[in-house]
Amino acid sequence: MSNLNRNLTQGSIGKQLVSLTWPMLFGMIGMVIFNLTDTFFLGRLGVEPLAAISYTFPVIMFLNGIAQGIGIGTSSLVSRNIIKADKKEMQTMAGSALLLGILMVVLFVVLGLLTIRPLFSLLGAEGDILEYVHDYMSIWYMGVLFVVIPMVGNNIIRATGDTFTPGMTMLASAVINTILDPLLIFGIGPFPQMGVKGAALATVIARSVSMVVVVIVLMRREKLLTFHLGPFKAVGRIWKKILYIAAPATLGLLITPLSLAVITRIVSAFGKEAMAAFGVASRVEMFGLMVISSLSSVMIIFVGQNYSNHQYSRIQRALTHARNFSLLWGGFVFLLLLLFAGTVASIFTKDAQVIAIARQYFLIIAGSYGFQGLVTLSTSVYNGLNKPYPSIFFIAVRTFGLFVPLAWAGSRLIGLTGVMWAGFTANILVGIAAFMYLRRMVTQISISHMPQARSSSTKATEQSNNAS
Repeated sequence: MSNLNRNLTQGSIGKQLVSLTWPMLFGMIGMVIFNLTDTFFLGRLGVEPLAAISYTFPVIMFLNGIAQGIGIGTSSLVSRNIIKADKKEMQTMAGSALLLGILMVVLFVVLGLLTIRPLFSLLGAEGDILEYVHDYMSIWYMGVLFVVIPMVGNNIIRATGDTFTPGMTMLASAVINTILDPLLIFGIGPFPQMGVKGAALATVIARSVSMVVVVIVLMRREKLLTFHLGPFKAVGRIWKKILYIAAPATLGLLITPLSLAVITRIVSAFGKEAMAAFGVASRVEMFGLMVISSLSSVMIIFVGQNYSNHQYSRIQRALTHARNFSLLWGGFVFLLLLLFAGTVASIFTKDAQVIAIARQYFLIIAGSYGFQGLVTLSTSVYNGLNKPYPSIFFIAVRTFGLFVPLAWAGSRLIGLTGVMWAGFTANILVGIAAFMYLRRMVTQISISHMPQARSSSTKATEQSNNAS
C-alpha cells in the first residue's frame, strides 16, 4: 500500500504538518461556506427564518457527529495500518466503515423525521419559527445519507496521506450550494421560490455531488471500495476496531450539540433576536477556527503513523508546533474581531439588536479561541494515540461540567452576557488541562515503550541513510 500513503515517521515535522493542513483548509472553508451561505441568504428573509436555522444547528451537529465519529475511528485505524497493511485489508476497512456509517445514520434519520415538531418544541421553537424549522429539517433529513458517505469517505482518503482531494471535493460542494441557495430560496429565473425549503434542498443537492466524487475516487483511483467485503466475521472485527475509537469519539462529538441544545434553550428565553445573534456568531466562530480544525484532523493521521512506529519524540515536537499555532491563531482571530466585530455581524443581518448581541459575543468569547483550539487538538491526538476516553472526559467537562451550569447561573445573575462569559471560562480552563494531560500521557507512553522506540528510531535512521 506504499503507493497510497505518505510516510510521516521521518522528515521535517513542521513541513509535513503544513503540507497536510493547507489542503484541509479547502474542506473547512467549504463547511463554513455551507453554514454562512444559508445564514446570509435566510437572513434576508427576516429574523424568524434566521432564528429557525439556529434551532436546527444542534440537531444537525448531532447527526454529523455520528458520521464524523465513524470517520475519525476509520482515519485512526487506517493511519495506524496504512504502511503495513495489504490492499485486501484496506478494502475491508474502507467498505466496512462506510456500511457502518450508513446503517447507524439511517436509524437516527427515521427517528428524526418522526420527531421534528416535538423535538424542536422542546428546544424552545414555537409558532412560525417552528414551521420554518419543520420545512427545513423535513428535507434535510431526507438527504442526510449524502452527508454521511462523503464524511466517512473523505476520512479514508485523508488517512492515505491525501488531504487535497477531500478538501477540494468539499469546497466544490460548497460552491454548488452557494449557487443554488439564492436560486431556490428566492425563486430566481425558472426556479420556484421555496424559502427555507430551498436552503435545505440546495444543501442536499450539493452534498449528493460530493458523494458521487468521493465514491469514484475510492473505487477507481484508490481501489479501496469493493462490494465483496468477505465474511461477516471479518467485517465485524473491523467494526469492533473502528467502534473502539468511533464510539467514544462520537459520544464526544455528540456531547457538544447536546450541550448546545441546552444553551439554545437558555438563550431562547431572551428572544428571537438573541437566538439569531447566537446563530450568526456560531457560524462565524466556525470560520475563525477552521485552520485549527484542519490541523486537528491532520494530527490524527500524523500521530497515528508515528504512534504505531514508536516515534514519540516526533509526537512531542508536533504537539509543541500545534500548541504554539493554536494560541497565535486564536489571538489573531480575537484581534480581528475586536476591530471588526460589528461589521462582521452586519454582513448577515441588518437588525440592530441582533448585530449588537453578536458583537458582544465576539468581544467576550473570542478571547478564548486559542484555548478552545487546544481542546480540539488534544481530543484529536488522543484518538490518534488509540486512547479515546480522555477526549470524552475533557469534552464533557468543558460542556456539561462548566459551560452549561455556568451559562445557566450566569444567565440568571447577569443576563445574556453570563452565557458568553461561561463559554470563555470553560474554553480556557479545559484547554490548559487537556493539553497538559496529553503531554504527560505521551511522555508516559514513550517511557513504557522505550525499547520499541529505540528500535524504530534506529530503523528509521537506517532507512534515511539508505535513501540518501
